[in-house]
Amino acid sequence: MRRYYRIAIQPTLFGGASVIRNWGRIGSGGQTMMETFDLPDDADMALFRLERTKRRRGYRDADSAE
Repeated sequence: MRRYYRIAIQPTLFGGASVIRNWGRIGSGGQTMMETFDLPDDADMALFRLERTKRRRGYRDADSAE
């Protein structure tokens, strides 16, 4: 079963940042989760940790998928 996992950072209206996660089966709408941080640096650190965890579980860049 082929799955996808996307992570992105978006700024908030009040100077913070949100980490947006979207995952599911390829071809479906999937699920979305948003976590908001007061400081953009905290969001960067959260994204880094999530990316590292997902890569350890076998996810890879869409560019490298064949």
